[in-house]
Amino acid sequence: MFDIGFWELVLIAVIGLVVLGPERLPIAIRNVSRWVGAAKRMAGSVRDELEQELKIKELQDNLHKAEQAGMKNLSPELQESVETLRQRAADVQHPYASSSTSTAAAHDTESADTATSPSSTSSTDK
Repeated sequence: MFDIGFWELVLIAVIGLVVLGPERLPIAIRNVSRWVGAAKRMAGSVRDELEQELKIKELQDNLHKAEQAGMKNLSPELQESVETLRQRAADVQHPYASSSTSTAAAHDTESADTATSPSSTSSTDK
């Protein structure tokens, strides 16, 4: 990627040893390797997100083609893409709706439990 050969690496190591000294050079190498690792992880996550967006775009294009064809006489792979897109759209919509209703229900249950629990009445009796 950077076209750095063996002798260039040796030269960088010698300069680093002279500038930083033997005590601080391992710490500097450790910090640089952490930065490189973080950059690689970030690049990997961006690549994964881009791949996912491209797949979604392909599914949307296939759905658009299917809608134009009137959902009749679809090829098996196009039909599969339509079903996959519908399923993913449903999956995206359901977690938000179900999580908001489940948290509201849990909050209602929790407040009802606290109102009738013996610990809440015993603390007021003391």
